Amino acid sequence: MAPSLPPDTSKTTKLERYNSYLRRVNTTKLLAASSTLLFRATLLISLLLLFLFTLSSPTQPHHHRQLLSSTLTPSWEKQVRQSSTPRRPSGLSVLVTGAGGFVGSHCSLALKRRGDGVLGLDNFNSYYAPSLKRSRQSLLLKHSIFIVDGDINDAELLSHLFSLVPFTHVLHLAAQAGVRYALRNPLSYVRSNVAGFVTLLEAAKAADPQPAIVWASSSSVYGLNSDNPFSEHHRTDRPASLYAATKKAGEEIAHTYNHIHGLSLTALRFFTVYGPWGRPDMAYFSFTKDILSGRAISVYVTQDDKEVARDFTYIDDVVKGCLGAIDTAEKSTGSGGVKRKSAQLRVYNLGNTSPVSVKDMVVILEKLLGVKAKKNIVKLPRNGDVPYTHANVSLAERDFGYRPSTDLQTGLRKFVKWYVGYYGIKTRVNKETATVGEGEVVESS
Repeated sequence: MAPSLPPDTSKTTKLERYNSYLRRVNTTKLLAASSTLLFRATLLISLLLLFLFTLSSPTQPHHHRQLLSSTLTPSWEKQVRQSSTPRRPSGLSVLVTGAGGFVGSHCSLALKRRGDGVLGLDNFNSYYAPSLKRSRQSLLLKHSIFIVDGDINDAELLSHLFSLVPFTHVLHLAAQAGVRYALRNPLSYVRSNVAGFVTLLEAAKAADPQPAIVWASSSSVYGLNSDNPFSEHHRTDRPASLYAATKKAGEEIAHTYNHIHGLSLTALRFFTVYGPWGRPDMAYFSFTKDILSGRAISVYVTQDDKEVARDFTYIDDVVKGCLGAIDTAEKSTGSGGVKRKSAQLRVYNLGNTSPVSVKDMVVILEKLLGVKAKKNIVKLPRNGDVPYTHANVSLAERDFGYRPSTDLQTGLRKFVKWYVGYYGIKTRVNKETATVGEGEVVESS
């Protein structure tokens, strides 16, 4: 009998290896197909979202073309030119963006009163009640100041305005304001404070002549800075809010356009501006409303129970600072968008130099309104608000004589007088009357 041979495993092994190879190939193909499908699906979803975002955007080019063609009539252009024409010899011609806003309306009136030409630009958005902005617009119209209803992101509109009027200056105050609102609508800050600023600078660099630009930065850029009082020499690279970050970005963008295109640029860091015709989202304004309505107000303290304090700056003082910056702004040095020589680049604080606690501010309002406030003491939320601000204004004082002169009690008295008059409120308000200052206008529309 022949001996038995061992089983031939070579064919079996080769077959198993081949099957294993096929499985790996098929798995790889499946993964590749799945990845391709996933990539295409992701791309499709992204494009769909982008399309939907574009549809919902308030600044569609087609919409702008329709608005522009229906707006730019001979009578409209005549209003633009008339409003921009100065009445005094060597008067300025100033484009004021955000002219329907708080600081913008006051500055527009002050410029017009001294004989400068003023043209406003405002989109009258709904961040707070547009009715208040429209009332400011009516007040400005009484003083022959025309406000163009438009957006600073509208490059075509801006280009047309610069072609109609040889502006000597731009006072750029249009912005998305507020620290806390950034948590709900962050893109509005990027669109207005960054993209809008760039759109304006692009129009200004191409203008002939190039205007000098004075624009609103913010004390918020100091962020987590702990040195006091805040000086322009202190670091500003640690913003505590998105609002502050967009304002700091604006300062860096200004440096770029100054360096490349020769634009003369002056940034003004405002410190808690208040007064008649103010913003309803500010604490002093909302506190007044709630105290008179009998509602409780929230008075913030820090996480370690220290008082929150602000360098409250009255609107008249800020207006004087803005006009001082305009009057000392040197001409831009570019032509055709190209810098011919170095141009002026400045940053200034505009504050009151006397911080007051929010608690003390409430006490002043209680006395002026004749009503005791219902108060809830709460911890300052971690939403970007800083606990303390204090301005060093020595640089602005040296360069254009800026000297704030209105204490908080005097400024709030003027505000309360305007508030009860504007809203038609009958209350036992302190009978002391205040002298109407340069920036204060107590008319109501």
